[in-house]
Amino acid sequence: MERVCLVLGAGAGIGGSVGRRFAADGYYTVLCRRTDQEGLERMVAQIETEGGRAKGHILDATEPDVIENLIVQTERDVGPIDTVVFNLGAQIGNRSVADTSYKAFERCWRIATLSLFRLAHTIAPIMAERGIGNILVTSATAAIRGNAGQHAHAAAVGGRRMLCQSLNAELAPLGIHVAHILVDGAVDAPDTLGKLLGPEAFQKLREERGLEHDGLLLPEKIAETYIHLAQQHRSAWTHELDLRAFSDQAWWNS
Repeated sequence: MERVCLVLGAGAGIGGSVGRRFAADGYYTVLCRRTDQEGLERMVAQIETEGGRAKGHILDATEPDVIENLIVQTERDVGPIDTVVFNLGAQIGNRSVADTSYKAFERCWRIATLSLFRLAHTIAPIMAERGIGNILVTSATAAIRGNAGQHAHAAAVGGRRMLCQSLNAELAPLGIHVAHILVDGAVDAPDTLGKLLGPEAFQKLREERGLEHDGLLLPEKIAETYIHLAQQHRSAWTHELDLRAFSDQAWWNS
């Protein structure tokens, strides 16, 4: 039977690297992102060149019925979804409470929290009927610590973390592994950190802390954790873990 990994948020960072890693392990990988058709096609082509199987979708997960239709279509046209990787980010940069509009605050919640609920609402009954499945959720330090300027982001991913706990409590006994992966540090990813900082500042950070210094989290190394979580035996499931570079202080010490 075809093993399918569905990745929501398959940019040129964690999402794309996780999709590529699952494809290398024999999964048919369905990659979804909001923009950059050309980049998505390159990602699919790379997986196929390496002997894997993949397809891509450009979509906005916050639009009505998009997630629901995607799951139905994938189950029908590709195969049973074994693993969903929810990697949608909701970072809008540092903004004071006065500079955070209602619209921006609500959109962060729709991306980070409501979209995950819609995903789980649709895929959980399908996985429960089969008695197996993985829902792997990328998160951030803001899920457990709110800082100045992070009102929308912290509220959104904090809600995401609590939702993951509730999903785990209900779905684990049904054979569905829900894991919350807290990325506690800067990721060497042009689609996320690169866009927030701008190309010059991002390259400077890479030269100072990344590259041979290993001070930025490498997406391809993060992907190894995701494949491990998806293949854990149910007698020893991990629900929550955190990842950071060796030279970074943990969130509770910084």
